[in-house]
Formats: sequence, structure tokens, C-alpha cells
Amino acid sequence: MQIVRSKKYLNSLQEIMQFISTDSKKRALTFRNQLDKQISNIQDMPYKYRKSIYFNNETIRDLIFKGYTIVYKVDEAKEQITILGIKKYKAEL
Repeated sequence: MQIVRSKKYLNSLQEIMQFISTDSKKRALTFRNQLDKQISNIQDMPYKYRKSIYFNNETIRDLIFKGYTIVYKVDEAKEQITILGIKKYKAEL
């Protein structure tokens, strides 16, 4: 499956990177590289992570990474995974 990153995701990631880089540019780059690796692993098992707590849809999943939730949608017909967004993790109440 092909992984596509939405504009919303890329913009949010840019903001997170800027925030982390105020403390350490090296940590910001490490964060991005580790996150990219986690996202790449989704290709092998797209339903590995939980159904999203933000959407009532089995094809939308939540990857939790270092306090952030990465929301993505699996489209089997297109053989595509779209990374929809990234936000601070919020536990289900």
C-alpha cells in the first residue's frame, strides 16, 4: 500500500517540529525520523493500530507515538493509506 500524507498532517507536523526545535534541533529531527519509520511500518499491517477514537469508522485508525496521535485512513480499494493528521494524544474519557 502507498502512504500519502495530507496537507493538514504536514502542516501540523511542521508546527510540532518547530516547537521541538526551540529546545533541540537534533531532537526534532530524531522525532521526525522515528515517526516516519513508524508510519512506514503501517504498510505491512494497516489495521494493527486501534480504531480511531475520533471517528466512528473501522478504516480510520490511531497510531500513538510519543504522546501524539497520528490518525490515518486505510483505503483498500485504492491500496492507499492516507495520514490525516497528528495531534497531542487525548485519552478516551
